[in-house]
Amino acid sequence: MLDRKLSTSQLVALTAIFASLNVVSDSLMSLPEPPSGVWYSWNFLIVPITGIVLGPLLGFLSVLVGVLVGHCIYFIDVYEFLYTVGAPIGAAVSALLFKGKWKLALSYYAILFTAYFITPIAWQLPLWGMWDTYIAFAALIAVVFLTKKGFWGRRPRMWPILLAAIAFVGLEADVLFRIFIFVPGQTFRLFYGFRVEDLKLIWASGAVFTPIKVAFSVVATVAIGLPLIKVLRKSGFLASV
Repeated sequence: MLDRKLSTSQLVALTAIFASLNVVSDSLMSLPEPPSGVWYSWNFLIVPITGIVLGPLLGFLSVLVGVLVGHCIYFIDVYEFLYTVGAPIGAAVSALLFKGKWKLALSYYAILFTAYFITPIAWQLPLWGMWDTYIAFAALIAVVFLTKKGFWGRRPRMWPILLAAIAFVGLEADVLFRIFIFVPGQTFRLFYGFRVEDLKLIWASGAVFTPIKVAFSVVATVAIGLPLIKVLRKSGFLASV
């Protein structure tokens, strides 16, 4: 995302700033809810904007450092360190879409959806339990189509909608990774000893509470990210949408 060539020290400093923000947000307990296995802290609020500003690689690294340190401060259990890889992936997916490199994001969604739906245990879970990920995939297709048509460049007033869609798709990429580890990866059984009945309750809870958190993050990304992106673009640090 960073357009102007920065020195190594500047890149390290900027990455460290966002890593610190991720540490702070990941160290604070999120809204209390029935356990759904997604986002126990407030880190989800700044993951998309971290990727959009820093780009796929630095965004991934910044969030990864942030969640690893944050999870040491706000410790839940050792298994959570595996699931936190989803947050850096979400930042990278948002960054890729913002940069117009949609093929990797589309492939990621297709592969993880396929892995889930060919897993036998998934056939016993309610299909509607992942409704937000289906909408995210549709949003991804829409972003790809409109990006290829050059729609966003001709319609600057539509950039808030683009930013919201990019944040939404990135966050749900995080959710898909956690689902991939949990169900096709069999950690629901290996780590926690859950039964199908337990999974159904978790799916029902996640179908309600996860989209609410996603909505919070999308609003935060547009409200904070849009003016930040404009400032960075004027400064020459950010490529045009």
